[in-house]
Amino acid sequence: MTRREFLELAAAMTLVPLAACGGRTGQGGTHESVPAAGGALPQRKLGRTGVAVSLVGLGGFHMGMQETEEESLRIVRTAIDGGITFLDNCWDYNDGESERRMGKALQGGYREKVFLMSKIDGRDAATAARQIDESLQRLRTDRVDLMQIHEVIRPTDPERCFAQGGAVEALVAARQAGKIRYIGFTGHKSPRWHLEMLRQADAHRFTFDTVQMPLNVLDAHHDSFERNVLPVLVEKNIGVIGMKPLADARIVMQGIASAEECLGYAMSLPASVVVTGCDSVERVEQALRVTRGFRPLTEDGVNALLARSAPAGQDGANELYKTTEQYDGTAQNPQWLG
Repeated sequence: MTRREFLELAAAMTLVPLAACGGRTGQGGTHESVPAAGGALPQRKLGRTGVAVSLVGLGGFHMGMQETEEESLRIVRTAIDGGITFLDNCWDYNDGESERRMGKALQGGYREKVFLMSKIDGRDAATAARQIDESLQRLRTDRVDLMQIHEVIRPTDPERCFAQGGAVEALVAARQAGKIRYIGFTGHKSPRWHLEMLRQADAHRFTFDTVQMPLNVLDAHHDSFERNVLPVLVEKNIGVIGMKPLADARIVMQGIASAEECLGYAMSLPASVVVTGCDSVERVEQALRVTRGFRPLTEDGVNALLARSAPAGQDGANELYKTTEQYDGTAQNPQWLG
């Protein structure tokens, strides 16, 4: 697909005003455009699931980093009250504290308002099954809407996940048991391993519901998920979950682009949802403001951003999650893999 086709597809993807309950199946065709009303957040369908979710999602990693639990709860509930329905988390974030705090924040009727996602690291079925159950316990729910295989970042990951007695078996069993609704995978290292994961899925006659990956103005210049993986996901109608829209804030800190420009760029791609990390209520309010006012970038606007970011995007020097092990939790803690 050309960049213009990407932009046209993103603009045409369903946008609906937020209803009474998040994570519900949207109305109308996949590419029918319905304007968001009354300042509500726009929604897009999550690929083949048909579920409509908010265009911006709340990252889970930061939920265990506040000095007090009360501040973490306030962040989560501010996001939901503002219209965010897609919540991200992971079994290993902050030694489980991110899930515990988010689970507490979802009490009192908040759980029913969101599409809840978490991730597991286990590569064998026994480890994956144990982590799924632990995530459910921490999140204080009997079912998550989406569970993803975390950090597909090494050449051996796809084969291990699909091997007999591998993680995919545990995820399918959990889905059959009603513990999860949908299955996906994530990674931040290289498009090669995402494409291999999709190839393994095809070979095993399995279809992922979602895939999560970095989408930002730097990614377009080096080992790009946008260029190599996104077209495949669009063709297969797999839900695209964009992450790291600010490249761990390096884009903003180096003056390459503003936070608003970063979010606007990622949202202008055909992603179902763009997950952004918010370590304060102020960051949540910023994400809500940008999303409410979102208008897809023009082709000229995208080209200008890419031209400005090209020098900083070369060789992945500012995408350390691609070029170093600094962000590789499972490399630093191989026991999580099982």
